[in-house]
Amino acid sequence: MNKDRRRSRRTDIKGDPVGLSKVGNHVQNPTGETEEYSVVVIGAGMGGIYALHRFADLGHNVHGFEGADGVGGVWYHNAYPGARVDLESHSYAFMFDPELYAGWDWSERYAAQPEILRYLNYVADRLDVRRNLSLNTWVTSADWQPHENKYLIKTNTGRTVWARYLVMATGQLSKPRKPDFPGLDDFEGQWYQTAHWPQTPVEIAGKRVALIGTGSSGVQAATEIAKTAGQLHVLQRTPNYSIPAHNGPADTRKKARLNKKVLQLRDESYNSPVGYVMQGFAGKASDFSEEQQQQILESRWAFGGQTLLGTFSDQGTDIDVNNVVAEFVRGKIRDMIDDPATAEKLMPTSYPIGIRRLCIDTGYYPIFNQSNVSLVDLRSEPIEQITKTGIKTRNNEYEVDLIVFALGFEAFTGALDQANVRNEFGQQPSDRWKHKPQTHLGVMTHGFPNLFMLTGAQSPSVLANFFVGNNQHVDFVADIIAHAEKKDATRIEASLEAEREWGDHCNEIAAPLLRRAVDNYMVHVNKYDGSRYFIPYAGGFDKYVKKVEEVVSDDYRGFVFTKGLSTGNPEPTVIEGRGRDAVLTAK
Repeated sequence: MNKDRRRSRRTDIKGDPVGLSKVGNHVQNPTGETEEYSVVVIGAGMGGIYALHRFADLGHNVHGFEGADGVGGVWYHNAYPGARVDLESHSYAFMFDPELYAGWDWSERYAAQPEILRYLNYVADRLDVRRNLSLNTWVTSADWQPHENKYLIKTNTGRTVWARYLVMATGQLSKPRKPDFPGLDDFEGQWYQTAHWPQTPVEIAGKRVALIGTGSSGVQAATEIAKTAGQLHVLQRTPNYSIPAHNGPADTRKKARLNKKVLQLRDESYNSPVGYVMQGFAGKASDFSEEQQQQILESRWAFGGQTLLGTFSDQGTDIDVNNVVAEFVRGKIRDMIDDPATAEKLMPTSYPIGIRRLCIDTGYYPIFNQSNVSLVDLRSEPIEQITKTGIKTRNNEYEVDLIVFALGFEAFTGALDQANVRNEFGQQPSDRWKHKPQTHLGVMTHGFPNLFMLTGAQSPSVLANFFVGNNQHVDFVADIIAHAEKKDATRIEASLEAEREWGDHCNEIAAPLLRRAVDNYMVHVNKYDGSRYFIPYAGGFDKYVKKVEEVVSDDYRGFVFTKGLSTGNPEPTVIEGRGRDAVLTAK
């Protein structure tokens, strides 16, 4: 991708993108019954907000649908106590517009959910995206109509629209796992999910609370709930590694410096493995003595945040090196917990550090020294059922007023499936992914024309800064569509050959990783033969960007552009595409 495109420069497109008559912001079809758009965006989180801006800026007739009654996506729904970003605030923002970046100042080093939501509303207002957005509207189906070369989209409000291009900005960690515990319907208290927390305040002070799940959301929620709850029972199945954020007031002088060079910061983020400028690897562990290793780890711990994951360049591939880092963290846990037995239960020992998402906390471990907090080890006393008054485990019964479920998400495919996107054969993308993820650059999957996925499987996705990742993906999709318009094409599809090549590359890059060998939400295990596939692109955001730029410079290698409308020639004619896959795509 050309670096100038990263700065969202206005680019004219040739004529009407879909060849239809425009009426205001809407386009009417010949019958006047169904609205038509050149681009429809599903979701109004950070990716959806930028997509609505970018496509409107390019002159597309674009519209977005969002199920919530406000923008923000995951930062709208994850309004639980203690919700907070795990990257430093100054980098967790859009960087394509210096004025937009400079117009917002953060109050904390690691911003909390309310402030991030206010920021996203600020961006939505500054970019004027609400005029092209329908809130309180869930997409219930999106069916590709091959003779129209468009998607027919239906919503829960009864509204139906046509879309030439469909952009899924639904997020990879947005559809929560439902609590599935016997007896939950009988519980007479209140229960909530961290991923769908009420927008109105939930009374916690003085109440007896049970929190189930100790991933990132659970760690953050427990830390905050422990401040005021009468009693908090933290029900833990698998302990997680958590690192202190050392949060505090934002560095205003640093932000002022960045305001003057935000485009440089963006380029540096594109050239970073995680889309975020932070301290790099110190080197291989073997480059240092044991004493030096501990000194480096102490320095990273004192700085806080994600930097501990990038201490030694071989800690993600060498189990012995990984254990040096893991044991260092375990030692810190021992130091922070008064009761040795509780400390042992809180220490992860069954998997290497960095395999699961690293938690960043603001005082998690010390809460277990409080008299109002207890740890329930579900490995020794699993939950049997929810009762009218609380939770019954194998050994005990805990009477509570409130249950908080922090159970994680149906990652990568959950929200995509929920929108019920189907091709002409009635398949969903996940139907093709039962054996393994299959995409080209994580943006398109073969068999689903004109469907684009933002920060999806086989892209850097959850391993990179989502603001930067969504920015890059939207610009890339906009470029692909502009290329199709120049060719007068109406259909874009990833070829099978390109999909196979990208899949092979992704597998080769991920093969040495320790995290690929351990079950977690980033690993797809083929239930038919047991083969394992790492779902995100593990080569680093910087290498991914270079791969994309190589594809673009090679005339969008792997993308097949065809032409054919219902009026005239319903059978597409190949305009571009190399090799046998291009022929197979043209039906």
